[in-house]
Amino acid sequence: MAPLTALLSEYGESHQNPTNKLVHWVCVPLIMFSLIGLLWSVPVPAAIQRISPWLNWGTLVMTLALVYYVRLSGRLALGMVLVWVAMALALRVVAGAAALPLWAICLIIFALAWVGQFWGHKVEGKKPSFLKDLQFLLIGPLWLLHFVYRRLGWGY
Repeated sequence: MAPLTALLSEYGESHQNPTNKLVHWVCVPLIMFSLIGLLWSVPVPAAIQRISPWLNWGTLVMTLALVYYVRLSGRLALGMVLVWVAMALALRVVAGAAALPLWAICLIIFALAWVGQFWGHKVEGKKPSFLKDLQFLLIGPLWLLHFVYRRLGWGY
């Protein structure tokens, strides 16, 4: 079994309950969005900001995750880039329009989404996969995206 197939299968074992699956469809993207936003909010050196406002800790972490994703599946990695671009654009909008600082909004989203995740696993009756292996924190988004690819009839 290919590494990606094995990882998706193992992740799926603790995500069988329809309620838990629905919770993951909502909370995994919210956790990604809020984590990127929290990292985006950490100041970077002025010299880096002058190069591009898009260069920040959030984009650095996305780039590092992309290296991992490319090793598993170039096609899914490309899909994740599109997801991240959409999230980065949304973060820029939120940062410019919100009454609270971006980090505060993202911290609230992050906390609530994790509460949702743990509630979903309580309903499932199984522990979250990342408690067994931290790489499953990166597999969760791919697990969702692989369903989108299958629905569209795309290989991954």
